[in-house]
Amino acid sequence: MARPREFDEEAVLLLAVERFWEHGYEATSIRDLAAVMGLTSASIYNTFGDKRSLYRRALDFYVDHSFGDRVGRFEGNLPPRRAIEAFFNEIVARSLEDTKRKGCMLVNSALEVAPRDPEFQRVVANVLVQVEAFFRRCIEAGQRDGTISNGQSADDMARMLLGMLLGIRVLARTRPERALLEGLIRPAFVLLDPRSVAH
Repeated sequence: MARPREFDEEAVLLLAVERFWEHGYEATSIRDLAAVMGLTSASIYNTFGDKRSLYRRALDFYVDHSFGDRVGRFEGNLPPRRAIEAFFNEIVARSLEDTKRKGCMLVNSALEVAPRDPEFQRVVANVLVQVEAFFRRCIEAGQRDGTISNGQSADDMARMLLGMLLGIRVLARTRPERALLEGLIRPAFVLLDPRSVAH
């Protein structure tokens, strides 16, 4: 009869997330993971599979607890335009608090792993599609209730916000400066404002 696991799977997965997030996929070995997770290599393989499988689990966990959590808190609980503003204000705040300059694990994966791994390319692309869809839903709702400008299509504005999000996350790793990051989002907020378009 198999022995029950003597560890909290979610707790040790979070430790793996932190290791991958700070050091990246290539620079993290199973030995490193075993050390930070407090498990043997055999336990890691038995529970999560190989390093690539564990990285996939870690990335999914990260996305659920960052983007998924943020959308869950803002969409439907705040007016559409306010949801977008709260989303970006939180991204800037988190970026400025990131003293280790880990950045965003999803963006890090897009740059490090996805170019050489078709599965991870699909995983990252799918999450970015979800982020864009969140922006589009908010913009469409705001355009309907008059709080967001109709000067640009919802599709184009959603893509602009996605590009801005990725830009903030990359820039913040080398220049985590409040004036820079807030200066990036201010023009976008002006574009969203229905008063910015002459009628």
